Amino acid sequence: MTYRIGEFAARLGLSSYTLRYYEKEGLVAPHRDANDQRYYTDEDGAWLLFLLHLKGTGMTMAQLREYVRLRAQGDATMTARLALLQDVREEAQAQIRALQHNLAVLDDKVAWYQGKLAGTIDAAETFAAYLQRINHEEDSDHD
Repeated sequence: MTYRIGEFAARLGLSSYTLRYYEKEGLVAPHRDANDQRYYTDEDGAWLLFLLHLKGTGMTMAQLREYVRLRAQGDATMTARLALLQDVREEAQAQIRALQHNLAVLDDKVAWYQGKLAGTIDAAETFAAYLQRINHEEDSDHD
């Protein structure tokens, strides 16, 4: 099946402007009909969705362009593509670890406010003192 730019962009949840930007960056190449009108196929959609997944991992536009360039060169570049994807994976995992740490701090702050409002945390206890107390309690649980 074939799609015009607006329909194709909408199917992927993108704007036509974004799709044109991806074209300009060399990530996707539209086909042209006899009237030189752009059109796309389901295969183009699958490819672009894959690239959007990569982008969702934090892959930069430069890394995406490099991946596309390597892929266009064929199987001889598999080792380079694997190395690039492994680097992106490591970066994404580091971002996830940082996000999990930040979420843990947020959870502690929420618990502190909830404890203050419920009266289970002394009114004079600061957040820093609360953290020290709960971290100390967690440390003694592991002894």
